Amino acid sequence: QVDLVESGGGLVQAGDSLRLSCAASGRTFNTYAMAWFRQAPGKERDFVASISYAGDLTYYDDSVKGRFTISRGNAKNSVNLQMNSLKPDDTAVYYCAARYGGPSDERSLYAFWGQGTQVTISS
Repeated sequence: QVDLVESGGGLVQAGDSLRLSCAASGRTFNTYAMAWFRQAPGKERDFVASISYAGDLTYYDDSVKGRFTISRGNAKNSVNLQMNSLKPDDTAVYYCAARYGGPSDERSLYAFWGQGTQVTISS
């Protein structure tokens, strides 16, 4: 059992920045990948970014590429998402996820999920 807790969400203006963090606790493994997904009202939960256990492999959805940066924490039991040049379309609940294996954009592969943190971008 792995517990994930997100933090860092809030309300900011378009063009501003936010940094989300996710910390893992409980039964963890050395080689799990982590990822961020987001879900806007009335929409599916969509892939944002993923990262390997070592932090050397990263993947991004085209909608955030060049604006968002995913990174592992120093102890590798956390993941961060630096979000720059935010747009109103980025408004969503952001979820942290983890899985044993490599990074992936398929949400069904992730066994562990956080409760989500709200990100709202005003025009």
